Amino acid sequence: MRTFGVSEFWFIVQAAQWTLALSAMAFVGGSLLGLLVALARTSENAAARWCSSLFIQVFQGTPLLLQLFLIFFGAPVLGLDINPWLAAGIALVLNSAAFLGEIWRGCIEAIPRGQWEAAQALNLNYVSRMRFVVLPQAFKIALPPTVGYVVQIIKGTSLAAIIGFTEITRAGQIINNATFQPLQVFSTVAALYFIICWPLSLLAARMERKRARALAR
Repeated sequence: MRTFGVSEFWFIVQAAQWTLALSAMAFVGGSLLGLLVALARTSENAAARWCSSLFIQVFQGTPLLLQLFLIFFGAPVLGLDINPWLAAGIALVLNSAAFLGEIWRGCIEAIPRGQWEAAQALNLNYVSRMRFVVLPQAFKIALPPTVGYVVQIIKGTSLAAIIGFTEITRAGQIINNATFQPLQVFSTVAALYFIICWPLSLLAARMERKRARALAR
């Protein structure tokens, strides 16, 4: 039986790169799709609002773990070859898009109606109103909750261990199975998540305080 040493510790640390890569993939893909969802939720088209609302309800109303299982085990049934990296990426992108879309929908709707009416008075169409008037203001409101949600994405990547993707949690499981020293192993795993997430949590809180001070003036 192996003991938990430097090489085992380094194996877990190296797995952090895959946690960060998967988180980046989920955030970028989720942001692009989430923006479309948010715009659809606030559009003048009833069908777009209904479809985006259904998308949000499905992915917010079901566990991320179940979504991972459906994609990873369901794709081969449909004749699609999929590996853990791709399955985890797709599931996290879709899940993140649902939450970011709803966060950003709230930020868009937080813009005072006077701004919308002024844009309409200038005879701007929906796209121009969003591009030049609404979204630049909504972006400032959205920054703190978006940074805060990135922390949730990073922690959510730990579920990818269930389908065999070797990120921090999966690396910890592998080392624990070899050393049978769960306290040392999973303390290391927890410490790595804390080191990654804590600065982002502080940044989100700082942004929120800064915005609160700006609104109080």
